[in-house]
Amino acid sequence: MPRPILLHGAAKPLLFILCCLPLAYVVWSLATQPHPNPAEYLIRALGDWTLRGLCLTLAITPLRVMLKQPALARFRRMIGVWTFAYGCLHLFSYAWLDKSLDFTEIARDIAKRPFILMGFAAWLLMLPLAITSFNRAIKALGAKRWQALHKAVYAVIVIGLLHFIWLRAGKNNFAEPAVYGAIIAVLLGWRVWQGLRRRQATQMA
Repeated sequence: MPRPILLHGAAKPLLFILCCLPLAYVVWSLATQPHPNPAEYLIRALGDWTLRGLCLTLAITPLRVMLKQPALARFRRMIGVWTFAYGCLHLFSYAWLDKSLDFTEIARDIAKRPFILMGFAAWLLMLPLAITSFNRAIKALGAKRWQALHKAVYAVIVIGLLHFIWLRAGKNNFAEPAVYGAIIAVLLGWRVWQGLRRRQATQMA
């Protein structure tokens, strides 16, 4: 993609609209198509888009480097915040539609079912990342501490994948988790490789 397009004033509004589209599609599907269990469809669709958003957020840096498009970095924050929004909707839809906002029952479910525990842990880790995603927070924390905090996204995506794997384990359906696992392995593996290259370059200097 040519750099002028990435730097255009309309690029971020367009991205905002694109981030809205998955939610619009889920709502449209519920309104127009029959689903055997609409509540389950909503909860799982929002969870799927949360995991996809995490993958897309982590894909920004490799794409920026490989395509030599530093302007891609300006979109990472918005994608990350939208991913958290989908995670919140996923959690709320589970709490409301599956547990009727009974917080005692939700706490029991978290303690009893590992995949619920993993999902809740991932959301808790995402919370400080979303809260500190704004310029004032970066200034308050300082660049180094902010960067160190936001490395927690690596743990978030791994825990989110475990949440998804355990969810599908009940039906012995591992095909889709395997695809996500491969994507996440590539995204994290690329970072490990880059880190090793930088260390090697430093030792040789």
